Amino acid sequence: VQLQASGGGLVQAGGYLRLSCAASGRTFGLYTMGWFRQAPGKERNFLAGISWSGDSTWYADSVKGRFTISRDNAKNTVYLQMNSLNPEDTAVYYCAADVQSSVATVLWAYDIWGQGTLVTVSS
Repeated sequence: VQLQASGGGLVQAGGYLRLSCAASGRTFGLYTMGWFRQAPGKERNFLAGISWSGDSTWYADSVKGRFTISRDNAKNTVYLQMNSLNPEDTAVYYCAADVQSSVATVLWAYDIWGQGTLVTVSS
């Protein structure tokens, strides 16, 4: 599986964006998927995860209620809807796959990574 994230860009505070992560390969539907972000000079942090079926989702406290993760296995794509954005959300956003299909929130549990897409929120 290869992952390609897209949808980043420049948005004003209070605005919204929807990120997409397209996967190649026929096994996408078997994997837990997650979104992470990394701000300049900071570590990469977990944001949201979704089970292979889409029935279960989990979030970091920092984005709970503002961000929503979803997936369409028919399209081999996972999404991150981001609302009420603020400048602290500025970062490179990455999608990742956990081939063990666990309920993972840590970096090391995810095996396959996309290249990242930059989100910049202006004040």
